[in-house]
Amino acid sequence: MGNRNATIPATPAASTNAESAIALSVLIPVYNEVDNIVPLHGELKVVLEKMGIAYELIFVDDGSSDGTTRRLAEIQDADPDHVRVAILRRNCGQTAALSAALDLARGEILIPMDGDRQNDPADIPRLLAKLEEGCDVVSGWRANRQDTFLTRKLPSRIANRLVARISGVALHDFGCTMKAYRRRVLEGVRLYGEMHRFIPIFASWQGARVTELIVNHRARTAGRTKYGLGRTFNVVLDLILIRFYQRYSQRPIHFFGRVGLWLFLLSFLSFVGMVYYKYVFPWPLWHDIKAKSFVETPLPLLSVMFFLGGLQSIFTGLVAEMIMRTYYESQSKTTYLLKELRQGPRSAGGDAQV
Repeated sequence: MGNRNATIPATPAASTNAESAIALSVLIPVYNEVDNIVPLHGELKVVLEKMGIAYELIFVDDGSSDGTTRRLAEIQDADPDHVRVAILRRNCGQTAALSAALDLARGEILIPMDGDRQNDPADIPRLLAKLEEGCDVVSGWRANRQDTFLTRKLPSRIANRLVARISGVALHDFGCTMKAYRRRVLEGVRLYGEMHRFIPIFASWQGARVTELIVNHRARTAGRTKYGLGRTFNVVLDLILIRFYQRYSQRPIHFFGRVGLWLFLLSFLSFVGMVYYKYVFPWPLWHDIKAKSFVETPLPLLSVMFFLGGLQSIFTGLVAEMIMRTYYESQSKTTYLLKELRQGPRSAGGDAQV
């Protein structure tokens, strides 16, 4: 299987002349799919060789325990010109496995897909054709999804609508792994949690042209699904994270500061209510007894809690602000995204004018 102990680079390596000729990388994370990977490889080979383009298939074994690793070795030995295999030391999750595949990919166009054969390789030419219309990302849409309704389809529909509403990216199926990306869209992207499904959102926020295409979705014929209803909650939490990242990654003090100011306001209102019930209207509305002291209401405790919460939020914002500035300045990162630079010809004895 070639150099099976090769270390995956932290960032995509610079392409050699041979690597630069690769037009398409298909990225396939797999976990305990021993019965699916051989027929999947056969389908991909037929489809891609008909297209007549230079391609590579990158399988990432996410800590399988059912013989998938051995089967992948056999596939790579039989097709060394097109197949590359990365084996993770343990099960790290689909997002981590896909991140490993992205680090290894050398193609100018990247297409991730599932290893369970529910994605149809025959859709790859259609995705590429849509990409050539001027798009940067083409997201698959499983309009006729072959999964159980209650545990898979219904939670997915709810989550997709929620993600589309919050992110502002109008896609129907964020969870479909099968997508097509131009390489430049994914340069420098690091994936965590369940973030792989949100790549079109990140791309759209950075000015990429994103569209979607209805793709075929097939029923699983071998193996067992690795996803359950609980994964929907993880997606919602990750969505909250990326929303925060999009709006406040460069100004976290604006978020935590607003929370702190609201808590200060609540603390002040609680204090005013405490004084009011003591001296102006001397009994709590929820009791028919006369209030003789502040402690007969929860208002003193609420005033202190809100005030301390406000202080904590403000200080959290200050710490986050320092971390953000250290992040950008230590890595010489800019807070802007430059799309294009136009400048005149270099003048005699002087620099070009921007």
